[in-house]
Amino acid sequence: MSIHTRTKRITVPQLVAMKGQQKIVALTAYSSAIAKLIDPLVDFILVGDSTAMVGYGRPSTLSMQLEEIIGHTRAVVDSTRLACVIADMPFGSYQESNEQAFRNCAQVLARTGCDAVKLEANQALAGTVEFLVARGIPVMAHVGLMPQFVNVMGGFKAQGLTAETAAVIAADARATLQAGAFSLLLEGVAEGVARQITLDSSRPTIGIGASPACDGQVLVTEDVLGLGGEHLPRFVKQYADVGAVIRDACERFAEDVRHGRFPEARHCYGL
Repeated sequence: MSIHTRTKRITVPQLVAMKGQQKIVALTAYSSAIAKLIDPLVDFILVGDSTAMVGYGRPSTLSMQLEEIIGHTRAVVDSTRLACVIADMPFGSYQESNEQAFRNCAQVLARTGCDAVKLEANQALAGTVEFLVARGIPVMAHVGLMPQFVNVMGGFKAQGLTAETAAVIAADARATLQAGAFSLLLEGVAEGVARQITLDSSRPTIGIGASPACDGQVLVTEDVLGLGGEHLPRFVKQYADVGAVIRDACERFAEDVRHGRFPEARHCYGL
């Protein structure tokens, strides 16, 4: 589906049907302003728990709360009309039990109007994926480098670089797909492993630091725009330095205020 011919929001089945037909484009958003800008340009918007780091300056995604995800996702849905919107489920909101997962995922869908949820899911959580899908909740499964597992993994490290870890990732992918996940997000996965998973999967794979063979790609919008800080992950391609533009504009505003050049008469009322 061409971005120039869209008239309504892309659905989950339409995303699935893109596999083998066209590459899927995705970016993150957690605010109305960014969501409006990228809405006509991408196939889906991910409201990631990376908001904890990008939006709040926290050291990891683990502190993201359910109410925060709901608030940001609602803002993105209300500000868009074309892109499919997928919400990240925060750490601790779905791991305890199938019932907890359904209760919280259903709340996210009902209160935000988003189209699907994303879970960091391995073989142990495949049953949860199956439970949710059977009850009407579309699930994107996130495997490979899983930020919510950062303490187990010992940091944000590429995964699948050994035969043993590659086999685990492949097994996680198979288990979650068999459980009914409509798509796989492959993060920080060795290129060959991500390529093979994509070839083996009947449903689309979305790469972030994975492989060009993936059916689609997603990046954090702030990283693309040059707002992600000095130390970007290897897999990021920065397309603009919006940070420099913002700094320049704010510097000129500050100088105008300090030297009495702003506001001028034309910026005032009643004159």
